[in-house]
Amino acid sequence: LLQWLRVWDRSAADRVDRFVAISTEVQRRIRKYYRRESEIIYPPVDTARFRPAPTHEDYYLVVSRLVPYKRVDLAVQACTRLRLPLKISGAGRDLARLQAMAGPTIEFLGRVPDEQLGELMARCKAFLFPGAEDFGITPVQTMAAGRPVIAYAYGGALDTVIEGVSGALFGEQRVESLIEILERFDADAYDPAEIRRHAGQFDRAVFQERMRAYVARAYEEHAKWN
Repeated sequence: LLQWLRVWDRSAADRVDRFVAISTEVQRRIRKYYRRESEIIYPPVDTARFRPAPTHEDYYLVVSRLVPYKRVDLAVQACTRLRLPLKISGAGRDLARLQAMAGPTIEFLGRVPDEQLGELMARCKAFLFPGAEDFGITPVQTMAAGRPVIAYAYGGALDTVIEGVSGALFGEQRVESLIEILERFDADAYDPAEIRRHAGQFDRAVFQERMRAYVARAYEEHAKWN
């Protein structure tokens, strides 16, 4: 069955005229598996919903579905060991396991309404993003709120988290690697206005403009040869 799926996938890919990738990592995969080039157009993020707060508080923040592949356990264990305040917004089947390993500085908020999420992001010390994602919307939302992101150095985070500008990256998906970053992290070394400006390149208006231009260019090239 797996072999059949691979053949079907490749056959379907060969019928595609153009590929659009949502990150450099996805572009790399398209090149590796389909031997095709692609253009990166980042997914739209409604950055206007988020605004920086006058000051930040002392807690770190995770906003995620609580499922194993999101690796929220890394944030829970690292902040428990360092006795750092961590607020976790989200629900899922991994909740009981995460609660069992959490120390007294970890707070589980459940699902936070959208209208409250912006304030929660704007007042965090930093946003923790320990999973491996093709892009990652919540880190960009937090940047739009002016706060830095500490992320696992993989996938979309490599496109959105710029060291010293919008956050910091840890190189291995291990508790010790995240702890090393947290021990030397200085949230006040980041400029909220600069972080928000950086997030602007991922705004939905930019996505719409780039997608319209891409489709128009593709149409013109198609018409030229037909």
